[in-house]
Amino acid sequence: MKPAISIRNLNKTYASGLTALKDITLDIRQGEIFALLGPNGAGKTTLINAICGLVRTSGGVIDVCGYDVIKEYRAARSCIGLVPQELSLDIFARVWNVVNFSRGLFGKPANPAYIEELLKKLSLWDKKDTEIRRLSGGMKRRVMIAKALAHEPSVLFLDEPTAGVDVELRKSMWDQVRALRETGVTVVLTTHYLEEAEEIADRVAVIRKGELILTEEKSTLMKKMGKKELVLDLYDPLPSVPAGLLLDAVTLSADGKQLIFTYDTAKEGAGIVGFLEKMKGADIPYKDLSTRQSSLEDIFVHLMGQS
Repeated sequence: MKPAISIRNLNKTYASGLTALKDITLDIRQGEIFALLGPNGAGKTTLINAICGLVRTSGGVIDVCGYDVIKEYRAARSCIGLVPQELSLDIFARVWNVVNFSRGLFGKPANPAYIEELLKKLSLWDKKDTEIRRLSGGMKRRVMIAKALAHEPSVLFLDEPTAGVDVELRKSMWDQVRALRETGVTVVLTTHYLEEAEEIADRVAVIRKGELILTEEKSTLMKKMGKKELVLDLYDPLPSVPAGLLLDAVTLSADGKQLIFTYDTAKEGAGIVGFLEKMKGADIPYKDLSTRQSSLEDIFVHLMGQS
């Protein structure tokens, strides 16, 4: 199966001399949710804009649905739906008109039934005759998504889709993104909410200073780079880690009430028995123990901290 998006040796250098993208090569599969992560200024939005034909690149080739985004830009652009970071809507227009008009821009024939179904899926049907200016920020985001989907694209870009959206609405939007994937739509999202990527992404890419430093299945990444912690709740707080336990993998909580032993998930069990025996030898009683898994955010912070 051909990838939904194929990028080869993509570069972008601005007239100022700033290199925003450096030799990006990437395939994004059909029907997957692909999360693009990176700090501000890393090149995430530039990469999305390049794929959507909104930024002129300095070199490289981009195909969307098999169409070259430069040589066959009309066909390529018709395959793409884009929800940008910034809300760009006519505040005096009504929801139905905004979405229906967007469909017409791509030369699609009128299809009121499809627009109705789309608005219902996005919980916007009861707002179809409401002016944009009367909607909440979260509802405006939903309108942007409906607008991007109006022409039935195969690929949907969500650039910070839940910025400023409350937790309940954010989770609802995650469900909607999953539903889109089930229909075969490829979803590419950038987000600062790493729990968002951890929750819904199939694959994750990390970009730093214009370079892709990692592209991995989320489950594989969590297994490969994730850590587990064994946490012991102590009866009495300690002023410091006892000498017999002074290992790189052992830390003490700020209040002295927990000892934390970190180990690789790939080597689960390795060192735990020895650590507990040392605890017994040091005569440190504890009332409870538990384990916790590192998050995608922990992995991201680690990657960003590498030189």
